[in-house]
Amino acid sequence: MASTIPDPLPRSQGAPVDPSAAGRPGRIEAHGIDRIPDSERHGHPRELFPVWAAANVNYLSLVIGGTLVLMGLSLWQALAVIVVGNLFWLLTGLLATSGPAAGAPSEVITRAVYGVLGNRVNNAIGGWLVSVCYFALNLAAAATAAFALVEKTGVTATTPVKTAVIVVIAALTLVISVYGHGLIIRLYLPITLVLAGAFTVVAFAVLRHADFSYAPAGRVSGTALWALLLGGVTMIASGPLSYTTSADFSRYLPRTASKRAIVGWTALGAFLPSVVVCSLGALAATVVDMSDPQTGLQEILPGWFAPVFLLALVLGTIAINALTAYSAGLALQAVGLRVRRSVSVLFDGTVAVALTLYGLLVSDFLDTVSNALQVITVLSGPLMTVYATDILLRRGRYDGAALSDETRSGPFWYTAGVNPAGALAVIAGVTTAALCVDTVYTGPVAAALGGLDLSLPVGMAVSAVVYVLLMRGEPTLRAARATT
Repeated sequence: MASTIPDPLPRSQGAPVDPSAAGRPGRIEAHGIDRIPDSERHGHPRELFPVWAAANVNYLSLVIGGTLVLMGLSLWQALAVIVVGNLFWLLTGLLATSGPAAGAPSEVITRAVYGVLGNRVNNAIGGWLVSVCYFALNLAAAATAAFALVEKTGVTATTPVKTAVIVVIAALTLVISVYGHGLIIRLYLPITLVLAGAFTVVAFAVLRHADFSYAPAGRVSGTALWALLLGGVTMIASGPLSYTTSADFSRYLPRTASKRAIVGWTALGAFLPSVVVCSLGALAATVVDMSDPQTGLQEILPGWFAPVFLLALVLGTIAINALTAYSAGLALQAVGLRVRRSVSVLFDGTVAVALTLYGLLVSDFLDTVSNALQVITVLSGPLMTVYATDILLRRGRYDGAALSDETRSGPFWYTAGVNPAGALAVIAGVTTAALCVDTVYTGPVAAALGGLDLSLPVGMAVSAVVYVLLMRGEPTLRAARATT
């Protein structure tokens, strides 16, 4: 049964889609949250590498790497945190395997986790809201680089100029998102190569000046050190944990595509650039003030390269935000709004621009980034964990046609449209994580532990255990396991 959400362009009028044209980068993607037919499946898992690589060579990663040193960690502690935090990309890769299995985006597959109606709440909060928040954070990061570039041309970055810059960057991002999957697959390999070239120059400059023996003036130890380490891991992990939508970009692959290859190319494509860029931020913080990255980095970068570097930062952020806006548009459709995917993407961009203007012109940028990333993981950690646990329980087997059935007689209607196991698992995970958090507020558990923030591991562990226990004997689970 087809989705009740109308698809954009010819499909909304009932006309067939030409399979040979479905994935062309010069055409607006015809599919929304509907299932991709086998005749339109194509490609190889290795195509996912540049998609995730281009999206993770960005300014926000550079800022986060520098922030770890500003928090009080030594260089080697910061580098260890960067590696550990980025290992969570393996979960993003695991979630991507569900796309080819179902031929559907994550926003539909999670009906198996939450039920048809429960999934609408999941998409509204865990899908749309989190995506728009990340869109705004990344847009703010790109805008700060663009402001510096504008200043280099002799134009003063007044509030009207800053507003115009933010709107232009958002518009370029949304063009990619609106055209969709075909353009993303075609465009992100050259973007990856360009960004790799730019950051190679940055790496040489940073490595030449970095202080590899750097340690903060006042060394921390004991509980205070563990609090910093866990807070840093949480901040790094917030990136991969926000991508509960990785199936959106793998769903066009043939259903026979290797699951290991999908996990590997997705995780590796995100892990490598994330580690490199975050590490460059940490290394740079040993010699320059990374509380103002543009000004600080210009002290060690070649003068001729500064404008190129700023353009690369903007390009990288456009790449990551195009993926974010694409998924946010699908999330709005999955919530139940009867709009075309292109319209929903444009709406997401408008909201993100408004949030960005607030974050840059009203609030402090670094404080906003740090607090937002740590708070978001209270929600995104359990959401990612429950989805990943469902994939493991079902052995990666999903029936795309059954997932498209939104009727009361459908297999994923569960109880009144909600799967109690998924809902209770997330509620339990978020609740326990909130008790353990120490960021914009201090939970009672964190207070009792002297500021030790265990929200990430506790929230993820509790949600996984609760889901496994409550899903025992579930008929759809048994049916998936029995599928050959």
